[in-house]
Amino acid sequence: MRVIAGTFRSRPLEAPSGLATRPTSDRLRETLFNVLAPRIAGARFLDLYAGSGAVGIEALSRGAAQVVFVERAAPAAKILRANLGRLGIASGFGLHAGSVTSLLRGPRSGAAQFDLIFLDPPYDAGEEYATALGLLGGEAAPFLASDGMVIAEHRRRQAPVDRYGVLSRARLLVQGDAALSFYTRENPAGTG
Repeated sequence: MRVIAGTFRSRPLEAPSGLATRPTSDRLRETLFNVLAPRIAGARFLDLYAGSGAVGIEALSRGAAQVVFVERAAPAAKILRANLGRLGIASGFGLHAGSVTSLLRGPRSGAAQFDLIFLDPPYDAGEEYATALGLLGGEAAPFLASDGMVIAEHRRRQAPVDRYGVLSRARLLVQGDAALSFYTRENPAGTG
């Protein structure tokens, strides 16, 4: 596993061992960031279920202004910190070492809005998709900037539904057994 492009291009990244964490493949990350290229410079990026941090680190490498990593598994968070340290990344990021649900349901006074929110829960934790996307389309919608985007990585055959509250799937990209669903806020009636 490596950083695909940007400041840290071709630098290796460590991944947690075992099956509890499934890193986003280099090829799928490249596809993701090809789509996000016009939006990434200066973006505020929220990496939910961050694992090794490969996606958020790729965002930093390509010019994101800030990345917040959310990872509750201690072994994965340890590797994420090691990857940041190995690359010499000392600023421009935050790490929430708790659950995605606790972050999204927590207090939001003064919380940053994010331009891009990426989520990649373990494939076997299918309920996490509905929970996280449901919160982001409902009570946690203030986390997403009005013109922001939520991207979910999932199994091709287990795609999340098209709508979660104010979020509506705008695009679905399939690559092998994996897929990316891109959600945007629906415009209120009469605007657009």
